[in-house]
Parts: sequence; C-alpha cells; structure tokens
Amino acid sequence: MPSFLRGADAFIWSVGADPRLRPTIVTLTVLDRCPDWAVLVERFQALSAAVPAFRRCVAPSPGPLPPRWRDDPDFDIAFHVRRVAAPHPHNLDTVVDMARLAAMSDFDLAHPLWEVVLVEGLDDGKAALLCKLHHALADGTGAVAMATHLFDHSAVRRPDRAGAHGDRPPGPRPHPLLPETLRALTGPWALGASLMRTVLTTGGPRSPIMRTRSTSRCLAVYRLPEAALRAAGHAAGGSLNDAFLAAITDALHRYHDRHGSRLEKALLMMPISIRGPADPAGGNRTMLMRFDVPVGPGSVADRIREIHRRTHRVRAERAVTHAPLVATALSVTPHGYVSSALRTVDFIASDVPGIPTPVTLAGARVDMQYAFSPTLGAAFNVTLLTYAGECGIGVNVDTAAVPDIDVFFECVAAGFDRVRDFAGQAAAGR
Repeated sequence: MPSFLRGADAFIWSVGADPRLRPTIVTLTVLDRCPDWAVLVERFQALSAAVPAFRRCVAPSPGPLPPRWRDDPDFDIAFHVRRVAAPHPHNLDTVVDMARLAAMSDFDLAHPLWEVVLVEGLDDGKAALLCKLHHALADGTGAVAMATHLFDHSAVRRPDRAGAHGDRPPGPRPHPLLPETLRALTGPWALGASLMRTVLTTGGPRSPIMRTRSTSRCLAVYRLPEAALRAAGHAAGGSLNDAFLAAITDALHRYHDRHGSRLEKALLMMPISIRGPADPAGGNRTMLMRFDVPVGPGSVADRIREIHRRTHRVRAERAVTHAPLVATALSVTPHGYVSSALRTVDFIASDVPGIPTPVTLAGARVDMQYAFSPTLGAAFNVTLLTYAGECGIGVNVDTAAVPDIDVFFECVAAGFDRVRDFAGQAAAGR
C-alpha cells in the first residue's frame, strides 16, 4: 500500500508550491568543540533508520490523491551529513548567515528532505551543527523529540511532546442537556464559524508598512533566561508563551513607531500542538490558528493579560479539535487561494519545549540551540526554543517586508529586554 502524506503533512507540502512560502526549518546547535565526526555520522545513520521519512522522497500521486512517500533506493548518508570549515569571521554571525542561505535554498527532490552541516573552526575552538529539514518531516516539537536520540546521554529527559501550548486539546464536550439532534444540527455550523474566525480569516496584513513578500530572508538570534519569561508571564496572570508574544508585539509597536506609523493590532498565526503521547516523533501535529493580537501602546502587564485572554479563547476553538480534517481540506484547496491567505498574516510565533538539561553530542557539549521556522507568507517568524533553562530566540525575516533589518532586530531585542525588566521589577516588588 502507498504511504500517502497525511493531512497536515500534505498541507505543508502543498504550501511549498509558492517559493515565497518555502516550508523549511533550520536549527542551529552551538557546540563547545568539534564532535567526533564518525560518531556523529553514525547517530544520523541510526536516526534515518528509525524515522522512515528520513530515507524517503516525496512522489506525486495520480489524480486527486495526495503525494506519497517512496523509499530512496540510492540513500547515501554522506549526501545528507557533511562538514565544512567556518568562513571568516569564524563566529556565531558566520553560522547564522549560513543558516540564512540554507533557509532560502530548496531541496533536491530526488533525495530525502533533510541536510546536516557541521561547521568546524569557529572562534575558541567551537563548532556548530546546522540541520535543515522540510516541514513535512516534522513540526518543532517532533523535531526536538527526534533530536534527543542524537545526544550522548540516552537517559536525557525528553521534553513534553504534547507541545509548547499545553496538553492536547480535548475533543468537543457536548452539553448533557442538549439532545443529539440539536448537536448534529449545530455542530457543523459551529465548526464553520470557528474556521472563519481562526483559519479562513480575510483582509490584512494589518501592518501598513510590512506588506511586500519575497524569497529573500535574514536571520538573527537572541538569548535570555527561561525563568525571566516565566516570571513575567506569571506576574501578569499569564504563561511563558504570553510573555513571549508580549515581547514580540512590543517590538512591533517600537518598529512602527520608528517609521512614524501607527498599528493597533497585528494578525498572528500561531501553531497549536495537538501532539499526543501515542503520536510518532515525525510528521506535523499542529493546527495553524490566525487571530489578532494587540500592538498599540501599553504596559507589559496589560499586553500579557490581553494576549492570555485571546490565546486561551483560540485554544478552545472547535477548529483545533478537528485539525486533521481541516488540514486535509486545506491541502486540496487551490494553491493561489492558500498562498494569498497566508500572505495576509503579519507574523508567526511559536515556542517549542526543548531539552531541559545540558547534554553532549558525540563528545561535544551543547552550549545553545536555536530554531528558524519558515515565514510561510508572513513578514517574519519568531521561534522560541528552550534549552537547559535558556530561551533561544530565532528570528526569520522576509527582507521585502522588513528592509531595515538592523532597526527591526534592535526593536526585537528591546521588546524582550522590556519583558525581562518587568519580570525583575515584579520580583523586587514582592
């Protein structure tokens, strides 16, 4: 029997028909030294044997059938795992620029959709590992679950595979007083209304200055303690994710203010994990939900509270509980409509729970990890990946939407600094 791409995987594959929406994930792992090359290759060889999609290509299917996986008869680990010497100036900026080029380049469709490059010879004897994979292979949480098998300590505690946004959303809970016939009549209408609110929203982007889209990208990283974001969220009655979004919306406010432009709200697309304990590590188990978040002037506490209220409401939407069905329908929707709809989004943001304790990789200590998720038609994507008590912030920007990237990155850093300062002030006031 052919192995077809399932709903969310088929949808994310179809999105790539528009190169401006190229669904490529790039991760950056900073190492304190060069790892043992033979061991590293052996680990990826074992991972490719454990996860079938890592040895498969995507092939078209006849008629209306979704694309299917096919085994690569010529699979060669040397094609997928390579090493290079770091170019000048041999620092983190060097590797981030290499990640930028990886994010902008397409895959060779005759081979499985992943590549790994070990960058040797960084300052102070450090090294870095760049991993590039197509989003059809895994979502962020799934990629972290697979990556844990690469590390030296097999006993490393795995992150919560339910995802960064809490436990798997419960299925619809019928009210005990409603008769079955009424539920049967109202269910489809309620689902349709939920889809219109959070998936099929029209209009936008809300920003008057970040409207153009292209295939050009620029990346940046930022780092702060995980405890700071958690404390900020808790101080205002929210979560780490709410504080994370508050920092980004503060950055958006600053950026528009620098341009003499006013923006009261922005259209956010946020992946909500529906991954359960029984789900395999590979593939996509997320629902992309679109909704407005406040961007206008305001305190950090007010931002967190309002964002918490809105995200809590979105997670309860009926569309989330029907994610596989919705993704399947979207995968056969005309590409032009999907592309146009995705390009109305102002930004994407997701937080991914990473490895909670320090680990080593083929004898090298992992110092930090960052993830750069695709913009998928938005002006930019900000991904938070936790590692050993630190938050690695990966920013992926469409340079047609944000041409003055240095100004934008300054605003992003200032937004996170403000949220961190709020956490410190809240702690001092207790």
